[in-house]
Amino acid sequence: MKTFIKNTGQKWLGWSVKNPKKFFTYSMIFLSVSFLISILQGIFFPSDMTFKIKPPMLYSNSSVAQNNQAKNSKEMEKIVGELQLLKAKRDRGELLKEDSLRIEYLFNQYQNFKNGH
Repeated sequence: MKTFIKNTGQKWLGWSVKNPKKFFTYSMIFLSVSFLISILQGIFFPSDMTFKIKPPMLYSNSSVAQNNQAKNSKEMEKIVGELQLLKAKRDRGELLKEDSLRIEYLFNQYQNFKNGH
């Protein structure tokens, strides 16, 4: 069986070397036909997995999403309150290096809650 496959492969390779124009033509015909078949398959028999995108929980009508939204808004209010306190501290000129790190952390947390991550 191995010798048969090897001999057949050598015959095809020898033929393609002797007839490069015919080999190119047959290859292009084969590629074109398989491309058309795949397009027709995609149009008439679409895959079910193509459009299985779940909407983000933020836009869902479930009670879990609404609870998360309420929880996120409470957390955002806490963050805004703490940022306002730090702003007042800045206005008084009492900010420390730790406060600037805290401000950066709170701002990142606020952005995460705002963007729904």
